[in-house]
Amino acid sequence: MVGQGYLCNQFEERSRDGSHRPPKEYSDCGRRLGLNRTMGAGQRRLFGFTAILLSVVLPRAGRLLAAQSQALPDLQPQAEQLFAQANQSRVEQGAGPLKWDAGLAAAALAHCRRMAAEGEIAHRYGGEADLADRAGQAGAHFSLIEENIALGSYAEQIHAGWMHSPGHRANLLNPNVDHVGIAVVRANGVYYAVADYARAVAVLSPSQVESTVAGLIRPSGVAIRNDPMLARQACALDHGVPRAASGPQPSFVMRWQSPDLSRLPGDLVNKLASGDYRQASVGSCPAQSVEGNFTVYRVAVLLYSAGGTWPKPYY
Repeated sequence: MVGQGYLCNQFEERSRDGSHRPPKEYSDCGRRLGLNRTMGAGQRRLFGFTAILLSVVLPRAGRLLAAQSQALPDLQPQAEQLFAQANQSRVEQGAGPLKWDAGLAAAALAHCRRMAAEGEIAHRYGGEADLADRAGQAGAHFSLIEENIALGSYAEQIHAGWMHSPGHRANLLNPNVDHVGIAVVRANGVYYAVADYARAVAVLSPSQVESTVAGLIRPSGVAIRNDPMLARQACALDHGVPRAASGPQPSFVMRWQSPDLSRLPGDLVNKLASGDYRQASVGSCPAQSVEGNFTVYRVAVLLYSAGGTWPKPYY
């Protein structure tokens, strides 16, 4: 007796770099849950890849009680297998290996159990937070996040299904992600899997942000002022800068926000290279207008010329 093997995949991608980009979502999910019939042995093409179907009979899909789904064990060996397979495929394709992220894994497990409770898979159910919020609430910090989900008769076929589906493959091999959390549970006679991929962002305090940016400025020969208070106040404003009570006034101010503190904005680099400025002050403050739980840093840099004049706003 040979029954029907089943694989259902969906993926989603969201990113945040200070501007809004709508999420991408794709599904190549079959909708015939609960099918139970005999069929001849052989091969058939399922959702873009060839699967060998062996002795699988899917039970009727049904909902689990919420308490039941929360008690479903996290199948760590299967999750670790998907993790290893993903990194093997990334290395073969020239992408860097992923690191495991406990926050992403916790978010993946919570959603995996919800999928098992619902029966059919989806990226979001009624009353559930979206992908970015789920991951952020679980403790992950990121600037880009993607998700692959699947339902399969065999745990072993999930990676193959993702690799043979263009959207899932793009998420899994995306060179712009560097961390992942994966969860697998078994319910209704099938395996449910969630893989949350992200580009991780370091968790920095305001003073650490300021120190990082100051370190990028120093090679220009511009000295860093000790007191960041005026720059912090400027950071919180949309335009302009508070006037110093005494001493020199800044002659240039630039604000920006980004998850990436590895380099300075090009216009600021040009200002520093001009030779017109002798000192700089760096201030950090909470990012503005960021939707979801994306980690973004907001920074203001004040530049002081030899004379010190009223600042020119720059964004």
